[in-house]
Amino acid sequence: MAIISEHHIFLPEDANVGLQTRLKDAITRAIWDRRFAPGDRLPATRALAQHLGISRITVSLAYESLLSTGYIVSLPRSGFFVASDAPTQMEVSPLGQADDAARLDWGARLGPVPPALGAQASPADWRRYRYPFIFGEPDVARFPVDDWRDCVRRGLGKRHFEQVADDASDRDDPFLVEQIVRRSVSGRGVAATVDEVLVTAGAQNALWLTVQVLFGGKGGDVAMEEPGYPELRNLLRQQGLTIHPVPVDRDGMQVDQIPDGVRAVFVTPSHQAPTGATMSMARRRALLERAEASDFIVIEDDYDYEMSYASPSLPALRSLDQQGRVVYVGSFSKSIFPGLRLGYLTADARFVDHARAVRTLSERHPPGLTQRTVAYFLSEGHYNSHSRRMRTRMARRNEVLRAALAENGLTPALSRATGGTTLWMLGPEGLDADALAVALREKSVLVEAGSAFYGCEGAPRNRLRLGFATIETARIADGVALIAETIAEMG
Repeated sequence: MAIISEHHIFLPEDANVGLQTRLKDAITRAIWDRRFAPGDRLPATRALAQHLGISRITVSLAYESLLSTGYIVSLPRSGFFVASDAPTQMEVSPLGQADDAARLDWGARLGPVPPALGAQASPADWRRYRYPFIFGEPDVARFPVDDWRDCVRRGLGKRHFEQVADDASDRDDPFLVEQIVRRSVSGRGVAATVDEVLVTAGAQNALWLTVQVLFGGKGGDVAMEEPGYPELRNLLRQQGLTIHPVPVDRDGMQVDQIPDGVRAVFVTPSHQAPTGATMSMARRRALLERAEASDFIVIEDDYDYEMSYASPSLPALRSLDQQGRVVYVGSFSKSIFPGLRLGYLTADARFVDHARAVRTLSERHPPGLTQRTVAYFLSEGHYNSHSRRMRTRMARRNEVLRAALAENGLTPALSRATGGTTLWMLGPEGLDADALAVALREKSVLVEAGSAFYGCEGAPRNRLRLGFATIETARIADGVALIAETIAEMG
């Protein structure tokens, strides 16, 4: 039950309608709209009359009318409350054609909704599935909640509360920026300064800011991996950019296939999304040499780099960059938990200045408490400890998943990988992975059909991405058996 403030009740401005009727209609509409919910207590008649500048008897008569029509109830010595069975708008006044005709046709004005989330996005009810082979959801049972809670408490302590509570304008938490420089990008071989780092609302926000800075809605040609990250493809299309898909193999993006004339190239070199391939050192150097020769910018999304467990991770592209051509994008949203929505970019300080100005136009800066909490999580060593435990767990799950696939006659696309939390799988020729994903839901199995990651016509239909960050290790084998069984049933 909530107490409705008198400040939440407004009289419609219609001089042709009496005050009592206007007040009754205002409360009725609020109940219809569910702004006033069943059980909520209405303001006292004296307080509401004083707030609205009308007589108390007018308020009392409006309440009596609402009582008689069943919208509110009166409890002795307690006041007036919204009735638990108050009529809805559809019960008393169904919307007619005249009402619909009077409403603005937003569909005609705006056109179709642009694609945003890719088709690989996890369903909201994924936790009810017994075998969730999906990416991007947290393994909350093993997250160090007590350590995180301690960091939140420290962020809210009196010593730092002003920093968290102040309007920071366009500034980031200096403690977090310091930790990113010392403990995040430095681990990737990147020697950044604090003026070369911008905190963002996750990697997707960093990519959006980068596109705004580089192109500003003016169009242009860009290259990205094929298959590749669907949300990036949707972003580039929405900004009116011409996308040139570049194929990938076991060594990552095929640099020699990048066409002339592109102004930017987007890559995921640590663990290519979605295949999991790691860009070889030779390819990394070739990409930077091509960037210099063709004068384009490289946007490095260092996706899933923390999960390198089969072999040491290779240096970030930005650490090899001698010309300042690489914009490096990192994120804590997957390595800590997705709901955090916190990431960063590091680039030349002049690029960061532009990105900061663009960010200010939409959100000013990420929430201060979130930034300070993550800063403590990094500085206290909790992040590194959590990442080590995750790497050990993911290495074991990768091993179990590959063994289960082999036992059931299924084939991973890469014979080996340096790590990651997903596995790209090749199904039999003729398999429709989209239909397979639908059929598997009936068996409580979630998989990601590979078609979501392709932008070209005629893309192969027999690819699957199997995530193993969320599914329990003990359930992997049974889940794979169900996948194999369903593929066999589909012929």
